[in-house]
Amino acid sequence: MADEPEGSTTLLLEATSSWNDVKYSAYPSGRPKLTTVRMTIPANSKLHWHKHLMPNAAYFVSGELKVEERETGRTATYHAGQAFAESIDNVHRGVTGKEPVVAIVAYAGAEGKALSVPSANEGVADD
Repeated sequence: MADEPEGSTTLLLEATSSWNDVKYSAYPSGRPKLTTVRMTIPANSKLHWHKHLMPNAAYFVSGELKVEERETGRTATYHAGQAFAESIDNVHRGVTGKEPVVAIVAYAGAEGKALSVPSANEGVADD
């Protein structure tokens, strides 16, 4: 954030519930494992339907991502400079626009737990 004075702190996200207003109930059991990834998603693409079993949050460095909830059809769109709290145990996907998306995603998981789980109905046509 180039405009900020040296030594400043900016709160990007503080949440007790995910973007779809579902309250977080607990972290996964097991030995804690924090993971941070830089994710690049091509322009005009759709991620596979998936869910997360742990709290995680994303900060968008560039681009625009629309998050779609499979069961309800609910959507929300996030832009560069925004952060959002991902949903847990809820099938969703991201859809990019005309530009690639670069996001930094931090997961509060546990050893041996996958960061995301593909939907069992991945092969079902739903466009």
